[in-house]
Amino acid sequence: MLKGKTVLLGVTGGIACYKSANLASALVKQGANVQVVMTRNATEFIGPHTFESLTGNRVSVDTFDRNYQFQVEHIALADQADLVLVAPATANVLAKLAHGLADDMLTTTILACNCPKIAAPAMNTKMYENPVTQDNLDILRKYGWEIVEPASGRLACGAVGKGKMPEPEDLLECVLHALSHEKDMTGLKVLVTAGPTREALDPVRYLTNHSTGKMGYAIAKAAAARGAEVTLVSGPVNLKKPPYMEVVDIVSAQDMFEAVTSRAPTQDIIIKAAAVADYRPASVAEDKIKKSGNDADLSLPLSRTSDILAWLGEHRSPGQFLCGFSMETRDMVENSKQKLEKKHIDLIAANNLKQEGAGFGVDTNLLTLISPDGAKELPLMSKEEAAHALLDEIMGRR
Repeated sequence: MLKGKTVLLGVTGGIACYKSANLASALVKQGANVQVVMTRNATEFIGPHTFESLTGNRVSVDTFDRNYQFQVEHIALADQADLVLVAPATANVLAKLAHGLADDMLTTTILACNCPKIAAPAMNTKMYENPVTQDNLDILRKYGWEIVEPASGRLACGAVGKGKMPEPEDLLECVLHALSHEKDMTGLKVLVTAGPTREALDPVRYLTNHSTGKMGYAIAKAAAARGAEVTLVSGPVNLKKPPYMEVVDIVSAQDMFEAVTSRAPTQDIIIKAAAVADYRPASVAEDKIKKSGNDADLSLPLSRTSDILAWLGEHRSPGQFLCGFSMETRDMVENSKQKLEKKHIDLIAANNLKQEGAGFGVDTNLLTLISPDGAKELPLMSKEEAAHALLDEIMGRR
């Protein structure tokens, strides 16, 4: 996802340096060209050869190294960089960067960079909470830096509190958000639903389905990476909450209906990827459940929950684009076309649950995009790739 992108990874003198090696490796696996610049203090914790082995590039430490090619090396590195990531970022280096000091290879190079910049502070809790450090972080934010908040926990110094460098996978998410796609959805508000819902039968049991939420989460992350302002309405899932968006947790279909419809009027694009449990105990049955407790009869009558897509189709705002998902075991195209027409929406992303690689619990999907114009089959691809293909189709039809 980062092929053709150059990430300048600044490594400064903190014990969290060891995490930076894993981060460099993760960036390389995503296709990035990783150029590492270390401070002298950083080399006391981890050797440059580690990063050179992982990235295939020479590590820069000394501004006046005579072994560089005949060029101003810090300017050459700055010109290559598509993004700067300083991880870990010590209090000392943050102070230098905030005030434009350039007394080593790292700070000199970054001062010459004209690209997005991210810093991941890592230090003792008291150092992090010191008003001077906080002021420096505010200055960097003012100049356009993204500051990734440190994690809380037991630190190397023995203290417990905020100051741990975020995990490499979290910092990788930040880089992917910044570089993985052009920001063609900037200014758009996108609402995505994901995951299953649960309808209580009694205090112990509930109706649900096999949805994992992976497809909806992939769509939300893809939209955020393309610059959209994203709201993710999520049922109960075992997935990490993605950054760069508002996440609204719900449980029942009615919870989801209320969360979506209350926000719908302000959204430019709504994508219902959630697999809603369509039924709940009927009103008469609900009364019996309250009285019988855990001994509720599972054969009690059920009633349909509110239909989110149908409501959206009837109450859409001007210019709003509506997309739903359809999962079928037969007559996929015909059934999806009927849903498209009946619910007055713009696009259906359909898949056949009998096809290998599609549906719940897998990391791939096999979608057919159905519109009033016809059906467009997509090849088997990862859910991340499918998410971008879906957004490409939506953007092309708006």
